[in-house]
Amino acid sequence: MDEQIEQIASWAAAAGSGVAFTGAGISTESGIPDFRGPGGFWERNDASKFTIQNYVRDPEHRKERWRMALEGRSFLGKNKAGEDIKPNAGHVALARLEALGCIRGVITQNVDGLHVEAGGETVVELHGNARRIGCLSCRESWPSADVLKRVAEGEEDPDCPYCGGILKSTTISFGQQLPEDAVEKAHVLSATADFFLVVGSSLVVYPAAAFPGVAKKAGARLAIVNREPTDQDYLADAVIHADAGPTLSRVVERVEQLRPS
Repeated sequence: MDEQIEQIASWAAAAGSGVAFTGAGISTESGIPDFRGPGGFWERNDASKFTIQNYVRDPEHRKERWRMALEGRSFLGKNKAGEDIKPNAGHVALARLEALGCIRGVITQNVDGLHVEAGGETVVELHGNARRIGCLSCRESWPSADVLKRVAEGEEDPDCPYCGGILKSTTISFGQQLPEDAVEKAHVLSATADFFLVVGSSLVVYPAAAFPGVAKKAGARLAIVNREPTDQDYLADAVIHADAGPTLSRVVERVEQLRPS
Protein backbone atom coordinates (compact mmCIF):
# COMPACT_ATOMS: atom_id res chain seq x y z
CA MET A 1 0.00 0.00 0.00
CA ASP A 2 2.92 2.35 0.62
CA GLU A 3 3.83 2.23 -3.05
CA GLN A 4 0.25 2.99 -4.11
CA ILE A 5 0.02 5.92 -1.69
CA GLU A 6 3.28 7.31 -3.03
CA GLN A 7 2.00 6.99 -6.59
CA ILE A 8 -1.34 8.67 -5.86
CA ALA A 9 0.38 11.45 -3.93
CA SER A 10 2.77 12.10 -6.81
CA TRP A 11 -0.11 12.36 -9.29
CA ALA A 12 -2.03 14.67 -6.96
CA ALA A 13 1.00 16.88 -6.38
CA ALA A 14 1.60 17.22 -10.12
CA ALA A 15 -2.05 17.74 -11.05
CA GLY A 16 -3.28 20.99 -12.51
CA SER A 17 -6.93 20.00 -12.84
CA GLY A 18 -7.54 17.18 -10.41
CA VAL A 19 -11.01 16.10 -9.27
CA ALA A 20 -12.25 13.94 -6.39
CA PHE A 21 -15.39 11.81 -6.59
CA THR A 22 -16.92 10.48 -3.38
CA GLY A 23 -19.60 8.05 -2.26
CA ALA A 24 -21.04 6.75 1.00
CA GLY A 25 -17.77 5.09 2.03
CA ILE A 26 -16.12 8.39 2.89
CA SER A 27 -18.87 9.22 5.41
CA THR A 28 -19.18 5.89 7.20
CA GLU A 29 -16.27 7.00 9.39
CA SER A 30 -18.50 9.88 10.55
CA GLY A 31 -21.04 7.35 11.82
CA ILE A 32 -23.37 7.38 8.81
CA PRO A 33 -24.24 3.86 7.63
CA ASP A 34 -23.71 3.08 3.97
CA PHE A 35 -27.02 3.86 2.26
CA ARG A 36 -27.45 0.29 1.03
CA GLY A 37 -25.21 -1.50 3.54
CA PRO A 38 -25.88 -3.12 6.93
CA GLY A 39 -27.84 -0.72 9.13
CA GLY A 40 -28.34 1.61 6.18
CA PHE A 41 -31.50 3.43 5.18
CA TRP A 42 -32.80 0.71 2.85
CA GLU A 43 -32.32 -2.02 5.42
CA ARG A 44 -34.50 -0.06 7.83
CA ASN A 45 -37.18 1.10 5.38
CA ASP A 46 -39.28 -0.08 2.45
CA ALA A 47 -37.41 1.42 -0.50
CA SER A 48 -40.33 1.00 -2.90
CA LYS A 49 -42.31 3.72 -1.07
CA PHE A 50 -39.70 6.44 -1.37
CA THR A 51 -40.55 7.81 -4.80
CA ILE A 52 -41.14 11.40 -5.80
CA GLN A 53 -44.55 10.36 -7.14
CA ASN A 54 -45.67 9.04 -3.73
CA TYR A 55 -44.34 12.12 -2.01
CA VAL A 56 -46.18 14.57 -4.27
CA ARG A 57 -49.56 12.83 -4.45
CA ASP A 58 -49.97 11.45 -0.92
CA PRO A 59 -50.20 13.87 2.04
CA GLU A 60 -50.13 10.94 4.48
CA HIS A 61 -46.83 9.78 3.00
CA ARG A 62 -45.40 13.27 3.43
CA LYS A 63 -46.56 13.37 7.05
CA GLU A 64 -44.78 10.07 7.71
CA ARG A 65 -41.61 11.37 6.08
CA TRP A 66 -41.69 14.48 8.28
CA ARG A 67 -42.21 12.30 11.38
CA MET A 68 -39.23 10.20 10.32
CA ALA A 69 -37.09 13.31 9.96
CA LEU A 70 -38.19 14.72 13.31
CA GLU A 71 -37.44 11.42 15.06
CA GLY A 72 -34.03 11.08 13.43
CA ARG A 73 -35.08 8.17 11.23
CA SER A 74 -33.84 9.82 8.03
CA PHE A 75 -30.53 11.47 7.18
CA LEU A 76 -31.09 15.12 8.04
CA GLY A 77 -27.75 15.76 9.69
CA LYS A 78 -27.74 12.91 12.24
CA ASN A 79 -25.70 9.73 12.53
CA LYS A 80 -27.05 6.34 13.58
CA ALA A 81 -26.71 7.34 17.25
CA GLY A 82 -28.84 10.43 16.67
CA GLU A 83 -25.87 12.76 17.12
CA ASP A 84 -24.89 15.64 14.84
CA ILE A 85 -22.59 14.35 12.13
CA LYS A 86 -19.15 15.87 11.66
CA PRO A 87 -16.53 15.68 8.90
CA ASN A 88 -13.88 13.02 9.36
CA ALA A 89 -10.24 12.81 8.27
CA GLY A 90 -11.23 11.89 4.71
CA HIS A 91 -13.34 15.02 4.21
CA VAL A 92 -10.62 17.16 5.76
CA ALA A 93 -7.97 15.61 3.53
CA LEU A 94 -9.90 16.37 0.35
CA ALA A 95 -10.48 19.96 1.47
CA ARG A 96 -6.75 20.22 2.02
CA LEU A 97 -6.00 18.86 -1.47
CA GLU A 98 -8.29 21.55 -2.86
CA ALA A 99 -6.56 24.25 -0.81
CA LEU A 100 -3.22 23.05 -2.14
CA GLY A 101 -4.51 23.31 -5.71
CA CYS A 102 -4.25 19.56 -6.38
CA ILE A 103 -7.96 19.20 -7.08
CA ARG A 104 -10.42 21.76 -8.37
CA GLY A 105 -13.29 20.35 -6.37
CA VAL A 106 -15.32 17.34 -5.26
CA ILE A 107 -18.14 15.57 -7.06
CA THR A 108 -20.18 13.69 -4.48
CA GLN A 109 -23.05 11.20 -4.40
CA ASN A 110 -23.55 12.00 -0.70
CA VAL A 111 -26.27 14.23 0.74
CA ASP A 112 -24.70 14.89 4.17
CA GLY A 113 -23.04 18.26 3.45
CA LEU A 114 -19.79 17.19 5.13
CA HIS A 115 -17.48 18.24 2.30
CA VAL A 116 -18.63 21.84 2.61
CA GLU A 117 -18.43 21.72 6.42
CA ALA A 118 -14.86 20.41 6.13
CA GLY A 119 -13.88 23.46 4.08
CA GLY A 120 -14.46 22.35 0.50
CA GLU A 121 -14.96 25.33 -1.81
CA THR A 122 -16.26 23.58 -4.95
CA VAL A 123 -18.61 20.71 -4.10
CA VAL A 124 -20.96 19.29 -6.74
CA GLU A 125 -23.79 17.48 -4.93
CA LEU A 126 -25.31 15.15 -7.52
CA HIS A 127 -28.00 13.79 -5.20
CA GLY A 128 -28.83 16.98 -3.32
CA ASN A 129 -28.32 17.96 0.30
CA ALA A 130 -30.25 16.68 3.31
CA ARG A 131 -29.40 19.80 5.29
CA ARG A 132 -31.77 21.93 3.21
CA ILE A 133 -35.50 21.81 2.59
CA GLY A 134 -36.81 23.21 -0.69
CA CYS A 135 -40.14 24.12 -2.25
CA LEU A 136 -40.98 21.93 -5.25
CA SER A 137 -42.82 24.86 -6.87
CA CYS A 138 -40.92 28.13 -6.35
CA ARG A 139 -37.54 26.50 -5.51
CA GLU A 140 -36.97 28.62 -2.39
CA SER A 141 -35.06 26.71 0.30
CA TRP A 142 -34.25 26.80 4.01
CA PRO A 143 -31.98 25.00 6.50
CA SER A 144 -33.67 21.74 7.46
CA ALA A 145 -33.68 22.73 11.15
CA ASP A 146 -35.95 25.69 10.38
CA VAL A 147 -38.63 23.52 8.77
CA LEU A 148 -38.30 20.71 11.33
CA LYS A 149 -39.00 23.29 14.02
CA ARG A 150 -42.36 23.92 12.35
CA VAL A 151 -43.05 20.17 12.36
CA ALA A 152 -42.12 19.94 16.04
CA GLU A 153 -44.56 22.77 16.76
CA GLY A 154 -47.45 20.85 15.19
CA GLU A 155 -47.38 21.28 11.39
CA GLU A 156 -47.69 17.72 10.13
CA ASP A 157 -47.15 18.63 6.45
CA PRO A 158 -45.55 22.09 6.31
CA ASP A 159 -45.98 24.04 3.09
CA CYS A 160 -44.02 26.85 1.46
CA PRO A 161 -44.65 30.17 3.25
CA TYR A 162 -44.24 32.03 -0.05
CA CYS A 163 -46.32 30.08 -2.57
CA GLY A 164 -48.01 27.31 -0.60
CA GLY A 165 -46.09 24.63 -2.51
CA ILE A 166 -44.94 21.23 -1.23
CA LEU A 167 -41.76 21.22 0.84
CA LYS A 168 -39.23 18.41 0.56
CA SER A 169 -35.63 17.69 1.46
CA THR A 170 -33.43 18.72 -1.46
CA THR A 171 -32.16 15.14 -1.69
CA ILE A 172 -33.10 13.27 -4.86
CA SER A 173 -35.85 10.65 -4.54
CA PHE A 174 -36.49 7.69 -6.83
CA GLY A 175 -38.15 8.94 -10.00
CA GLN A 176 -36.76 12.45 -9.54
CA GLN A 177 -34.26 13.82 -12.04
CA LEU A 178 -30.77 14.76 -10.94
CA PRO A 179 -30.21 18.54 -11.02
CA GLU A 180 -29.11 19.38 -14.56
CA ASP A 181 -26.66 22.07 -13.47
CA ALA A 182 -24.88 19.67 -11.10
CA VAL A 183 -24.66 16.91 -13.73
CA GLU A 184 -23.29 19.34 -16.31
CA LYS A 185 -20.71 20.76 -13.91
CA ALA A 186 -19.61 17.25 -12.90
CA HIS A 187 -19.24 16.26 -16.54
CA VAL A 188 -17.11 19.31 -17.34
CA LEU A 189 -14.88 18.73 -14.31
CA SER A 190 -14.45 15.07 -15.24
CA ALA A 191 -13.82 15.66 -18.95
CA THR A 192 -11.08 18.21 -18.21
CA ALA A 193 -9.39 16.40 -15.30
CA ASP A 194 -5.77 15.27 -15.41
CA PHE A 195 -6.13 13.35 -12.11
CA PHE A 196 -9.34 11.74 -10.87
CA LEU A 197 -9.57 10.32 -7.35
CA VAL A 198 -12.51 8.08 -6.42
CA VAL A 199 -13.11 7.67 -2.68
CA GLY A 200 -15.65 5.45 -0.96
CA SER A 201 -17.88 4.63 -3.92
CA SER A 202 -18.87 1.20 -5.22
CA LEU A 203 -19.33 2.84 -8.64
CA VAL A 204 -22.57 1.05 -9.44
CA VAL A 205 -25.12 3.91 -9.35
CA TYR A 206 -25.46 5.65 -12.71
CA PRO A 207 -25.22 8.21 -14.18
CA ALA A 208 -22.83 9.25 -11.39
CA ALA A 209 -20.65 6.15 -11.80
CA ALA A 210 -19.90 7.14 -15.39
CA PHE A 211 -17.72 10.09 -14.44
CA PRO A 212 -14.51 8.11 -13.68
CA GLY A 213 -14.73 6.66 -17.18
CA VAL A 214 -15.24 10.13 -18.65
CA ALA A 215 -12.07 11.31 -16.90
CA LYS A 216 -10.09 8.23 -17.90
CA LYS A 217 -11.13 8.61 -21.55
CA ALA A 218 -9.96 12.23 -21.42
CA GLY A 219 -6.51 11.08 -20.30
CA ALA A 220 -6.68 11.51 -16.53
CA ARG A 221 -4.82 9.30 -14.09
CA LEU A 222 -7.51 7.36 -12.23
CA ALA A 223 -7.07 6.29 -8.60
CA ILE A 224 -9.66 4.43 -6.50
CA VAL A 225 -9.70 4.25 -2.69
CA ASN A 226 -12.52 2.01 -1.43
CA ARG A 227 -12.88 -0.69 1.22
CA GLU A 228 -14.17 -3.23 -1.29
CA PRO A 229 -13.32 -3.91 -4.95
CA THR A 230 -15.40 -1.99 -7.49
CA ASP A 231 -16.52 -2.88 -11.00
CA GLN A 232 -14.19 -0.18 -12.31
CA ASP A 233 -10.99 -1.22 -10.55
CA TYR A 234 -9.72 -2.56 -13.87
CA LEU A 235 -9.83 0.97 -15.32
CA ALA A 236 -7.76 2.48 -12.53
CA ASP A 237 -4.06 3.29 -12.58
CA ALA A 238 -3.91 2.75 -8.81
CA VAL A 239 -6.30 1.00 -6.41
CA ILE A 240 -6.25 0.88 -2.60
CA HIS A 241 -8.76 -1.22 -0.66
CA ALA A 242 -8.76 0.48 2.73
CA ASP A 243 -10.59 3.03 4.89
CA ALA A 244 -10.75 6.49 3.37
CA GLY A 245 -9.70 8.66 6.32
CA PRO A 246 -6.34 7.12 7.23
CA THR A 247 -5.46 6.52 3.57
CA LEU A 248 -6.20 10.06 2.42
CA SER A 249 -4.42 11.51 5.44
CA ARG A 250 -1.27 9.68 4.39
CA VAL A 251 -1.70 10.85 0.80
CA VAL A 252 -2.03 14.47 1.92
CA GLU A 253 0.98 14.19 4.22
CA ARG A 254 3.09 13.09 1.27
CA VAL A 255 1.58 15.70 -1.06
CA GLU A 256 2.49 18.45 1.40
CA GLN A 257 6.11 17.28 1.18
CA LEU A 258 6.02 17.28 -2.60
CA ARG A 259 3.91 20.41 -3.08
CA PRO A 260 4.16 22.73 -0.07
CA SER A 261 1.58 25.53 0.07
